[in-house]
Amino acid sequence: MAGDWIKRLADDERKRDEVRFLAAESASRKADLVRVHGRRLLEELRTTVTRDVEAFRHEFAGDQTREIFVEDVESEGGFVVRKPEYPAASLNVAPRFDAAAVGCQYRFTPNNGLPPREDRLELVFTGEGADSLQMKHHGTGQLFATPDALSEYLLSPVFTGRPR
Repeated sequence: MAGDWIKRLADDERKRDEVRFLAAESASRKADLVRVHGRRLLEELRTTVTRDVEAFRHEFAGDQTREIFVEDVESEGGFVVRKPEYPAASLNVAPRFDAAAVGCQYRFTPNNGLPPREDRLELVFTGEGADSLQMKHHGTGQLFATPDALSEYLLSPVFTGRPR
């Protein structure tokens, strides 16, 4: 006959197994959500960024120092936003769908001969419902409910040529 402690230990192990199973199931649902909707969300962001860059360029038509370009750079849907004139700045957006994240790297090049400054941030895909997917700043927890809000957040440093 097994002691009571063995039954308690076995019950605890069953509870731990259930928690691990639920966590694995949740991770699998999130991976499916990112696989199905992540590329669409990134494409919406790229479209919004392109629209916002065009609107900014229109505000400063003919001003070469405020020329900004959006370029596709990866087959995964990544892109680069470049402002080549002083103060020069660029933003590289590189998705990592396997990690449910998007890496963003800024590069600011001063005109006074100092080395470029690089800033990085990571956006993670997050979702509450079965088909709701949004992006969140991994460091601050700031949630971006729309591509418009994320575009504003990402582009402001490039437009001004100044880090956040």
